[in-house]
Amino acid sequence: MMRLASLGSGSRGNATVVEAGATRLLVDCGFGPRQLSQRLGRLGLKAEDLDAILVTHEHSDHAGGVAAVAARHRLPVYMTHGTQSATAHGPMATLFDSHVPFAIGDIEVHPFPVPHDAREPVQFVLSDGRHRCGLLTDIGHVTSHVLAMLADCDALVLECNHDAEMLARGAYPYPLKQRIAGRFGHLDNDAAGALLRRIAHDRLQHVVCAHLSQENNRPELARAALAAALGCAPEGIVAADQDNGFGWLALG
Repeated sequence: MMRLASLGSGSRGNATVVEAGATRLLVDCGFGPRQLSQRLGRLGLKAEDLDAILVTHEHSDHAGGVAAVAARHRLPVYMTHGTQSATAHGPMATLFDSHVPFAIGDIEVHPFPVPHDAREPVQFVLSDGRHRCGLLTDIGHVTSHVLAMLADCDALVLECNHDAEMLARGAYPYPLKQRIAGRFGHLDNDAAGALLRRIAHDRLQHVVCAHLSQENNRPELARAALAAALGCAPEGIVAADQDNGFGWLALG
């Protein structure tokens, strides 16, 4: 069985657990050791149950806790060359090519590059050979390669960072608004829905809207955008939040 859960999703910290067979991977770690342990406890896990940490990019909400957690629990860390060069904890990492898949235990890791304002950012498709789980947050615009990588996923965690109108009307400084809405920033609800519409298929069991801005989005708006793309009720979309992430979703 393959399953996934989030420990928290948003600008104050991100971490996702993906489990298949005897392997559990933590994708990103924006939380320190104490907070990570508390959040893992909600899933019935301890840090010692993890096998490795995969890092998407160097921004603190994704990588801020990696060094301390890895050192305390002796966890191997995997990241790109560019991410290593942009972080203080790079030397302890195993480096991977953003176009070359590799395996950690029972999980096949398929990294792919994404346009975002980081040194060499990636996202992942994780597979147990039968099911595919796609993780896509922190991306400014959708490329044909991203679409190809996310084809035939059984579960998809998809960035719905902001509502375009809320961002435009909000209190953020204009340069920050430009960065968020730019081609190397973050996806808005409509862009996420357009992406989902292009890759939706019969195998897709779970769709999660993630990395929502607490200032420039609302869960009901994100869920409505993805539900419209799938032609389903908003209740069929899971919304990840900053404090609780989302609970275990199994792929059967």
